[in-house]
Amino acid sequence: MSGEVLLAAQGVAKHFGGVKALQDVSLTIRRGEVYGLIGPNGAGKTTFFNCMTGLYVADGGSFQFDGARLAAHAPEQVARCGIARTFQNIRLFGNMTALENVMIGRHVRTRAGVFGAMLQTRATRDEEAAIRQRAIELLHYVRIEERADDLAKNLSYGDQRRLEIARALATEPKLLCLDEPAAGMNATETAELRELIDGIRKDGTTILLIEHDVKLVMGLCDRVAVLDYGKLIIEDVPAVVQKDQRVIEAYLGA
Repeated sequence: MSGEVLLAAQGVAKHFGGVKALQDVSLTIRRGEVYGLIGPNGAGKTTFFNCMTGLYVADGGSFQFDGARLAAHAPEQVARCGIARTFQNIRLFGNMTALENVMIGRHVRTRAGVFGAMLQTRATRDEEAAIRQRAIELLHYVRIEERADDLAKNLSYGDQRRLEIARALATEPKLLCLDEPAAGMNATETAELRELIDGIRKDGTTILLIEHDVKLVMGLCDRVAVLDYGKLIIEDVPAVVQKDQRVIEAYLGA
């Protein structure tokens, strides 16, 4: 149901030696919203993503996702639970085509085992055909279907970002986590990205967005959380967050 809590983080902490990257961070993301997570460089935003998606094991706290505790699973298990992500630094298979990259994302939802793949059973062939068709549909969805047979490394920067999103959507996520998707984009690409994100939300996927483009965040997100030195300093609607003195000081200095 739209509006109910999809993800709840309670007291999440992560330390790297003496550095407290996250300190007692608690926040909630509601089903059907675009939720922004912002803060200065080094505030702990990507660390939060990494703890939630299984790349790091949190040193304290917990995550509840879709009504169940999200334990310290491996990233592929987290994807099967319904959480997908992109990365701050693009992580595509450069020597594979755009279509193949999306098909790889789809394989977390496949049923065919090793023996089915080896024997090429009818069920396996049908599943592979369905994976390919869904990958084509997703490339069309992010508007790069004409680049399906191009190597990922030969795509423009903006198209590579779109391809990453298509690959993440191939896992059928309930929560799509985007780590600075507008980084390095020009104004036209950013506007197109905003339209794409808004469309994904309207089609039923909840979105968690890390982004340095504050204008994009404030214009797109339903609610925004701000981290500073690993601590959550506010979680509220954009109009309130923009006027908060702690947020102004975090970005501009006291």
